[in-house]
Amino acid sequence: MKNIFVGNLDFGATEDAVRSLFEAYGAVDRVSIVTDRDTGRAKGFGFVEMSANADADRAIAELNGRELGGRALNVNEARPKGDRPSGGGGQNRRDRW
Repeated sequence: MKNIFVGNLDFGATEDAVRSLFEAYGAVDRVSIVTDRDTGRAKGFGFVEMSANADADRAIAELNGRELGGRALNVNEARPKGDRPSGGGGQNRRDRW
């Protein structure tokens, strides 16, 4: 199974629209568009899980740079949480008090 990051999504993009785009390349197990927990508004990125790695690789190659809703998508393999830099300006919440 491969987890795919989809960035630069139009804020009005739906999970169904993203699913349809990726299903042209193979079976899609899950689509998740990330939303702000306070406002519920889409943050402009999401994730797609595909069970067949070859299909996922082909989707990444074909869809990276393709337009959806007037915006060029940024599509690549998602990195595990531990491999990403943390945000917050380098301070712990405890350090601010």
